[in-house]
Amino acid sequence: MVYAVVRAGGRQEKVEVGTIVTMDRIKADKNGNVELAPVLLVDGDSITSDAKSLEKVTVTAEVLNDLRGPKIVIQKFKNKTGYKKRQGHRQELTRVKITGIK
Repeated sequence: MVYAVVRAGGRQEKVEVGTIVTMDRIKADKNGNVELAPVLLVDGDSITSDAKSLEKVTVTAEVLNDLRGPKIVIQKFKNKTGYKKRQGHRQELTRVKITGIK
């Protein structure tokens, strides 16, 4: 059982080979691949969290598609002043599939 915890768009995700992860929008290279920074690596009997050891570890992923998250509505209201404000937001996301942990 080999898995890694990677930094993905300001958050951390636990990934294995074949895992599909949705994260903040990231740019891929020409081939549609991206490399993620590992924070922790577990490979059967040992756990690696040392920064120098993790520099040698590469987690590669293939970009499946770019999408947008659900709409979030932000409403502000102040009583007795006539102030109302309504705003919406949709986060830019990328869906990736983990192809290798080395």
